[in-house]
Amino acid sequence: MTHSERLQQDCAAVEEWLRHCFDGRDGHADLYDAMRYSLLAGGKRLRPVLLLETCRMCGGDTEAALPFACAVEMLHTYSLIHDDLPCMDDDDLRRGRPTNHKVYGEATAVLAGDALLTAAFETMLENGKSLPAERVLAAAACLGQAAGARGMVGGQALDMAGEGHALTLGEVEELQRLKTGALITAAAEMGCILAGGSEEQRAAVRRYAQKLGLAFQIQDDMLDVTGDEATLGKPVGSDTENEKTTFVTLKGLEECARLVEQLTREGEEALSLFEDASFLCWLADSLVGRKK
Repeated sequence: MTHSERLQQDCAAVEEWLRHCFDGRDGHADLYDAMRYSLLAGGKRLRPVLLLETCRMCGGDTEAALPFACAVEMLHTYSLIHDDLPCMDDDDLRRGRPTNHKVYGEATAVLAGDALLTAAFETMLENGKSLPAERVLAAAACLGQAAGARGMVGGQALDMAGEGHALTLGEVEELQRLKTGALITAAAEMGCILAGGSEEQRAAVRRYAQKLGLAFQIQDDMLDVTGDEATLGKPVGSDTENEKTTFVTLKGLEECARLVEQLTREGEEALSLFEDASFLCWLADSLVGRKK
């Protein structure tokens, strides 16, 4: 199987699981409709793929890890719904479709995000019975820390506070380490945890994902300047409109492109202790120069 075929297989497994994860739930039809609307809107599924493939690389059972991968995607989707709200980035388009609050209203969008956040932990704890309890708890703790004030939400708070202010490079790096990088890093670490990987392996996976996450964000900042709305599936130029300091603001497009290449190489080097890290290296390479 080629790496591209494996990626397609992983994404198909995630899509199938997500499509049926709320089957049989009675009541609150509008709420579940809103949750599914954003959850099943497509996207790269980078975070669940990272979880599945680090689990595989560390010798784990990817089938047992699949609900955890989908839980990460639920949490990521909740963050996008809330990020698009008028009180945050106030975006009208996400993944080529009207944002959740444009379709269901602000109140239902807030509740759909809340429900997806809690469903992520419900999903992990209900579907982890085939795995050692300590691994399930460690994976849930990893995701909880990455998602909250010490991670993604903390980064979102820094992002909002930074609007209209000139930030230093260190401040932008810290903001993005939390807002974007924390969840990407957690997804990779969770795969290692669920496989029963060693602390050395977990540290290597963490370093890889941190480099990947930073490269991913720099690329996002570049696309906000150079991208096409139809290809991206979301508005371009929003960083400038919201007066945000980005890596492009501080470094320029040429230097940002060089940094993406450098960070990608450093991330791949972090996986040198594994016998076969070819897929994750290929994945990192495939994200360089992406158009969406």
